[in-house]
Amino acid sequence: MDQKSLVLVKPDGVRKHLIGEIIARFERRGLKICALKMLVMTKDQAKYHYAEHVDKPFFPELEAFITGGPLVAMIVEGPNAIKAIRTMMGVTDPIESTPGSIRGDFALDKGENVIHGSDSPEAAEREIKNFFKPEEIY
Repeated sequence: MDQKSLVLVKPDGVRKHLIGEIIARFERRGLKICALKMLVMTKDQAKYHYAEHVDKPFFPELEAFITGGPLVAMIVEGPNAIKAIRTMMGVTDPIESTPGSIRGDFALDKGENVIHGSDSPEAAEREIKNFFKPEEIY
């Protein structure tokens, strides 16, 4: 069954010039890019995206990071896309990610770990609506 997932190349990934590398990895795996845009996340989008973290002590730092520069938002689609993308990303803490994963190859810090991917179909649906209008999805 095909699934859609939101993927963000976070500001640190954009600064490291990893956009093309990350897209190429997904495409080589057989996943399809259905929508793509570069933007600076607004504070409202950050609060919606990270709703479960808004009341946590680390949220102001997270918000400053994620709204502090351009990021790339994309919708990636394919069979079992969510699981495939999350496996390709590696675990949240890059130090624990295996070499060959995106985080394992390109990040050293849990707070700046290059990439985000939806963790469930429900999260994907909610997150996609935060960045894309239906007419922007191909």
